[in-house]
Amino acid sequence: MKLKRLLPRLLVSGLLTLSAGSFALAADAPAKVGDWPQWRGPNRDDLSKETGLLKEWPAAGPALAWKITGVGIGYSGVAVTGGKIFTMGDIGNDSHVIALNEADGKQLWSTKIGASGQYGGFVGTRGTPTVDGNLVYALNQHGDLICVEAATGKEVWKKSLTKDFGGGTPQWGYAESPLVEGDVVMCTPGGKGGAIVALNKKTGATVWQSKDFTDGAHYSSLIIETLFGQRQVIQLTAASVAAVAVADGKLLWQAKRPGKTAVVPTPIFSDNQVFVTSGYGVGCNAFTISKDASGYKTAEAYANTNMINHHGGVILLDGFLYGFSDKGGWTCLDFKTGKVVWTNPGVNKGAIAYADGHFYLRSEGGKGGKGTIALIDASSKGYVEHGRFDQPDRSDKNSWPHPVISNGKMYIRDQDVLLCYDVKGK
Repeated sequence: MKLKRLLPRLLVSGLLTLSAGSFALAADAPAKVGDWPQWRGPNRDDLSKETGLLKEWPAAGPALAWKITGVGIGYSGVAVTGGKIFTMGDIGNDSHVIALNEADGKQLWSTKIGASGQYGGFVGTRGTPTVDGNLVYALNQHGDLICVEAATGKEVWKKSLTKDFGGGTPQWGYAESPLVEGDVVMCTPGGKGGAIVALNKKTGATVWQSKDFTDGAHYSSLIIETLFGQRQVIQLTAASVAAVAVADGKLLWQAKRPGKTAVVPTPIFSDNQVFVTSGYGVGCNAFTISKDASGYKTAEAYANTNMINHHGGVILLDGFLYGFSDKGGWTCLDFKTGKVVWTNPGVNKGAIAYADGHFYLRSEGGKGGKGTIALIDASSKGYVEHGRFDQPDRSDKNSWPHPVISNGKMYIRDQDVLLCYDVKGK
């Protein structure tokens, strides 16, 4: 009898619990194919899997869906996932990580990371937040790394790359975007204590620091790959390109590769070959990675100045590399050989993104520059444009944030302004 009397209560209680749980799940929209949860997208290769986008742009460019201000000063990009947009910026005396509503850009929350400020004359944040489930990781220009709740912006934990891990701030400040793998979040404080650090993503506790890889930090972000059955993170510095084991931070392989002034672009890896490039006349290098009984080996596949990419990024697609070279303009290279396939001045120096068979190019503009944005074929056959327009609401700063294409929209960040364009096919 007691059990019979309890059953209705248990059922009601269970239904209420289920309803509450369902409501909580509904509060954050599920991830979509076109979501962009971190720097250079889901796989850090700047390749969107979205389809059904515009193949040609109108003369004035795609339609502007919305425009907002108030995202702060700086050069940070955007992450888009779960119905929200995440970015960073300096607002007053503080740097902030910010969440916006994906539908209309309205601010949902803003959380202080640390102090605002400049390095080398450039004010504001540089990196892009990384979203992993209901947690967001953001690194400001001073090396303050924060973890917050995606739903509310509530701080979960915070660390300092300089104070906690002995990092040395690069000349133009930290510009890296954190990388999450399994239970850890990784980034690059640089220095004698260990170039790369892995932290428990939920608590911030140190899991390891790469004691035998101690290059100073520059401006590139980590990528993650599986080589010969071993999960490893690859980083480019001003001294070398190297990989450490995700499990314990042990140095697995390292190839000397001196850079100059500022080494920025993210490395690219495919088919046991890693490609790196940087500006100031250095150019590009490719290294073949092999392994035998004695361990990993590196061998230089090529070194040339066919791709001198300063900071706009390079994309690997179907065996070819695409990006802007200070030497020849917009350039297509053969990934395996490093030979030039085509060059074109295009929209001048800038950043690149890929979606649905096309590249989206954004000119860096500069003071008084137009910040032209163009749509071209993603093809090794040549440079073919399908529309261009000049960015409205230009600041007087370089338009360095890369374009992001997510869920039928193109996001263009220019300091305190964020523009959202509708690029979905009609």
